[in-house]
Amino acid sequence: MIPRRILLLIACTSLFALAAAVPAASAAEAGETSTPPDSPPPGADELLDAAFEYAQCLRDNGIDDYPDPRTDGGGLEISSPLDLNTHTNEEVAVAQSVCEPILASAAPPVEPPPDAGGGGGAGADGGPSEWEAITPGGDCECADGSEFTFWDRDADPTRVVLYLDGGGACTDALTCAFTGSNGESDFYTWSIGGKDPGFPGRGILDLDHADNPFAEHSFVFVGSCTGDADLGDSTHEYSPDLTVEHNGFVNGSAAIDHLAEHFPDATQVVVVGNTGGSVSAPLYGGLVADRLPDAEVIVIGAGSGHWPDDPDLNVAVLDELWGAYGNMPDWDVNEGLTAGEWGIPRFWIQAGLHDPGIVMARFDFAYDPNAGRALESLGLDGTTLGNIDANDAAIEAAGVDLHTFTAAGDGHRVLERDDFYVLEEGGVTLVEWLAALLAGDPLDDVRCVDCAAPS
Repeated sequence: MIPRRILLLIACTSLFALAAAVPAASAAEAGETSTPPDSPPPGADELLDAAFEYAQCLRDNGIDDYPDPRTDGGGLEISSPLDLNTHTNEEVAVAQSVCEPILASAAPPVEPPPDAGGGGGAGADGGPSEWEAITPGGDCECADGSEFTFWDRDADPTRVVLYLDGGGACTDALTCAFTGSNGESDFYTWSIGGKDPGFPGRGILDLDHADNPFAEHSFVFVGSCTGDADLGDSTHEYSPDLTVEHNGFVNGSAAIDHLAEHFPDATQVVVVGNTGGSVSAPLYGGLVADRLPDAEVIVIGAGSGHWPDDPDLNVAVLDELWGAYGNMPDWDVNEGLTAGEWGIPRFWIQAGLHDPGIVMARFDFAYDPNAGRALESLGLDGTTLGNIDANDAAIEAAGVDLHTFTAAGDGHRVLERDDFYVLEEGGVTLVEWLAALLAGDPLDDVRCVDCAAPS
């Protein structure tokens, strides 16, 4: 299956490009290889031709080491030029401005999200409904001022997933520009229009998979389109021609409102944060616990354990650019904290101290290459496993019980991939580890022994 949105396919999900702080290569997600179909979809030959033409165009425009696309049984993989880590953001942006139209012109039209209509509810067969698009209006909007939409899937009304999807982040005129197609640039998603949680429906979003521990849960799926890890409430002018609405916290709060009103009888709410969404997941877990005090709240963050508590980063980006500090809840445990103290590991600590009943869990790859490049671009320690271990220890030392699963290798993203069902570490699969967590009988922490640091 060739993805219906065949852009660079790289919503930058390792949190920050942060070129504003240090001009360097961004950590963008590599293009994903899709599952080969039984037969090529309509337009496959045109897409393949466009992919080869795109690769040559990049080479002709300064990205001389960019590889041709790879094919495997009908699948197609297109990499991000940023993943080469051999060219600056500026060099890549110039080449992209010339070459992106090649892919955009060959892409099939994006279908709108499936809509159950009539406010959701059961499907025609009495089972779970399809995905329903919810456009809250009001102050909600994406980075470019376009409408913000999230999605609802009604199933078991007592068990609900609040899914915070990764969507990249931006911090300057280059990384925040509204470039690319379907609202996605190489750095972040700036408009939600092309998003669809039902396609391709992999990983925990494959709700028909027999081993999916979330298959019977209702879902509120929140895509990120504001470049601020669902933390912002700020309008920032990056240039005379570029004003960005860092509105992630406003949008996310609307989704929490919907969850609390639509699922008032929930007995279990699982806040799942995927890559960039995992940064704010514990904060959202605490807010959900406040709204639904009788529900068990579980927070599962996947892909941000490597970010250190760095005061300069906290102030310059989270506070001054995104306005995140002003959104911190007025929990008693937060009294007296300054913006510089609100680092990314702090979200886990404060939410856990505020409500010790929240079940906190985190998944990370030991050597996520996107994470390492992002850290190094800031002049920070890029040894991701060392940062993960240090953060886990600091959170536990603060009095918060954190369940952790650290897998070997240099993977990036797993929750919405087929690998979710086969990933194993030390004889324990991630699926069974999460299933035990949901059942209230968590397994021991899992940490790679031979973590297979890349050479």
